Amino acid sequence: MRRLAIPFTLIAMLALPQAASAATRQIIRGAGFGHGIGMSQYGAYGYAKHGFDYKQILAHYYTGTDLSKATGDVRVLLETGNRTATFTGATDGGGHALNPRKTYRVKLSGLSRVILYDPKGKQLGHFDQPLDITSSSGLLRLNGRAMNGVNAGHYRGTLEFRPSPFSGLAVVNVASLDDYVKGVVPGEMPTSWAPAALQAQAVAARSYALATDAGGPVFDQYPDTRSQVYKGADAEQPSSNAAVDSTASQVLRYQGEVIAAYFFSTSGGETEDIQNVFYGAKPEPYLVGVKDPYDNISPKHRWQIRTTTARLQRRLGSWVKGKLRGIKVTQRGVSPRI
Repeated sequence: MRRLAIPFTLIAMLALPQAASAATRQIIRGAGFGHGIGMSQYGAYGYAKHGFDYKQILAHYYTGTDLSKATGDVRVLLETGNRTATFTGATDGGGHALNPRKTYRVKLSGLSRVILYDPKGKQLGHFDQPLDITSSSGLLRLNGRAMNGVNAGHYRGTLEFRPSPFSGLAVVNVASLDDYVKGVVPGEMPTSWAPAALQAQAVAARSYALATDAGGPVFDQYPDTRSQVYKGADAEQPSSNAAVDSTASQVLRYQGEVIAAYFFSTSGGETEDIQNVFYGAKPEPYLVGVKDPYDNISPKHRWQIRTTTARLQRRLGSWVKGKLRGIKVTQRGVSPRI
């Protein structure tokens, strides 16, 4: 998320001597897991367990925001790099009637043309524009392993085949906002968690999807931690679907604009201002550090690493000019993060 970003450990405290031999043992003590911006997921779970509803949870982590409704589609990149792909479950492909029980193949020809083949290998048509595949049942299966790690996964909405901006054929799932979020919530939060936490996650994921664009005109979101973890229809669970349905179309806005509602795993007790974590980010009044009193249910609320000076020097590599003697903290954010 982006984790909504790829999670990385945030050190809260370091205990190192001023001078140390290579064999000296070092203990690094820290707190939290993830980038620290926006909503702590374990903190949200803690708030839910203490009786807070999702609106109160969101208001705590995203300062000064309001809830409103929004609609639209989300375009998720599922595959890229291959020149062929196959699918099942379709009833229409570029205006051609298809049999949902049979498997069809799409191939990239040259740099810009997409060709659709029937199960026997006969060419059904070629397309210089993206080829849209739909199903009257509402579910399509993309064969093979997608970028989200799902094999032969089912997806709601449309599968779009077109030349990739990277290489080969791009397979993009075009899903309604709420159908997309139904595939995100179980990928980002345990579905056994309290309803209020799942509802807060649904609103945050919905907001983030509308406020960010990872792929320009071809797609909006990656299906993994570069954007949000999206597993499609196969990941859906009754509890997470109920959270999406009960918050249908709800997003967070600040002064009328949908916000990039960052979230992450564990705060260690306090979240952080965005400009202190993402280099070059400008301050945002809705992404400021707040106390996180119920985050202590996380197994990463407090942690420590035991190592040696020699191992630290090897890990730091060229960052160290000469011989590592120790580490001194020179500045912290609004939370204890270094």
